[in-house]
Amino acid sequence: MPNVKLQNYLHLHFIIFIWGFTAILGELISIEAIPLVWYRMLLASIFIFFYVYLKKISLTISRKLFVTLFIAGVIIALHWITFFEAIKVSNVSITLAMMSTGAFFTSVLEPIFYKRKVIWYEVLFGALVIVGLYIIFKVEGDYLLGILYALCSALLSSIFSLINGKIAQQYNSSMISYYELLSGVGVITVYLGILSIFGKETEGFTVAFFQLSAQDWIYMFILASVCTAYAFIGSVHVMKYLSPYTVMLTINLEPVYGIVLAFLIFGEAEKMSSQFYLGALIILSTVILNGILKNAKKRKRPSTLDSITK
Repeated sequence: MPNVKLQNYLHLHFIIFIWGFTAILGELISIEAIPLVWYRMLLASIFIFFYVYLKKISLTISRKLFVTLFIAGVIIALHWITFFEAIKVSNVSITLAMMSTGAFFTSVLEPIFYKRKVIWYEVLFGALVIVGLYIIFKVEGDYLLGILYALCSALLSSIFSLINGKIAQQYNSSMISYYELLSGVGVITVYLGILSIFGKETEGFTVAFFQLSAQDWIYMFILASVCTAYAFIGSVHVMKYLSPYTVMLTINLEPVYGIVLAFLIFGEAEKMSSQFYLGALIILSTVILNGILKNAKKRKRPSTLDSITK
């Protein structure tokens, strides 16, 4: 019988596999990025609301916290829109490889958000990420628009994680997620409503907007329930038993799982050049090395403090 830690480690891998499958669903769902994200956030917020209700989690928050969660919700909505748009105009492999740059953006923005000094190896890894991006840009120029969308998505994801990093330790994660999802779908609803009034007849909340195929409904249900609501709640649960370092390193496997799944499902459409995989490997390697060095530094720091207090 596996122990609790092993069970949660395997659970974490399953969750990351699900996250990798999110990109596959984005390719399979036939509707455009904005309505796709609208449906995803609306359904996921409903699922999480029922979870919050069953667990009797309080949804009472201050006005200041609501404003912060509202901003975060808009950012995560834009992150998902650019993410799925990148898949629509390029493919899964390109999008997931570019999403690996999120850790690079975080290392650049973190000193600004948390007012700390820039670390020398983060600058070095940043340069290596740029090399990896250059290789991919050079050999996959036909996917330029998809690359730009994916890089924008990675940047927005980084900003979102930095905002959440300041509030997640103080408040319930399910409550935070509920308000962020609700805020995101609320802003998209207003945007689509304006398009319905002032845009073309084919834009906004049209009859066609609500006419999803049976196949799209099935994929959308999986995306909102399993890949969003369940994966979020599950990821919070495993963090109670695994170290942040273990979680962080394992999450880096998401693009690997996604790219392998995309090749198995879509075949030749996802087959890229050898230079592309070299560039993606450089980016992914810098993310992993950055995590290893950060963890080593954190472990060294407490031991020094212990020697002082003793």
